[in-house]
Amino acid sequence: MYTDIEDIIGYRFGNKDILKEALTHKSYAGEHRSSKHNERLEFLGDSILGAIVADYIYNKCPHVEEGVLSKIKSNLVSRRNLYLWGKQLDLGKYMSLGHGELATGGRERDSIISNAVEAVIGAVYLDGGYPAAESVILPWVKTQALTQDVRDFKSLLQEHLQKRGHETPVYEVVQTVGPEHDKTFTVRVSLMGKELGSGKGHNKKMAEQAAAQNAFERMKK
Repeated sequence: MYTDIEDIIGYRFGNKDILKEALTHKSYAGEHRSSKHNERLEFLGDSILGAIVADYIYNKCPHVEEGVLSKIKSNLVSRRNLYLWGKQLDLGKYMSLGHGELATGGRERDSIISNAVEAVIGAVYLDGGYPAAESVILPWVKTQALTQDVRDFKSLLQEHLQKRGHETPVYEVVQTVGPEHDKTFTVRVSLMGKELGSGKGHNKKMAEQAAAQNAFERMKK
């Protein structure tokens, strides 16, 4: 099983247990009374991915200013892009998931797959160091367009409001539903107490983006 995913990512693990942990979702660990799941590796992988991508675009775009570099980096490491990469790697197939996640399509869920990408990167880094992580990340980064994320609706909304002399909008979580491993957040974005829009997502960032998109599209009508 793990030989297949090692072939796909192009890295052979010395310690297979680290890869197993990277592909173990919290729901599976909970059902099997284990403390080993991929959230810590996800945290580590997020930082390693960010550093390698930042180094790559810094050298690839020598005349681009810092603000634009930040937006290019945000686009490259966005949940949407990581999900697409994870689908390309077929990571969902190799994940250990709890029965609840399996029953509700967890192998295809964007949050699970994008988080698994980061966890695998964290595992590669722990097993083989920075060069090993680069060997996995750079071939993928080189296939990506170095463009700003035009769908960063929080930035678009803020720019739209600032041009009209308004303050920064406020984002507020108004509802959280679902089990711990699969929560859905509802966020409201408002300006001076007036609701501009609302949106839902499997984490606060996604919900805020959805709320900003809702508000931005309503304003542009």
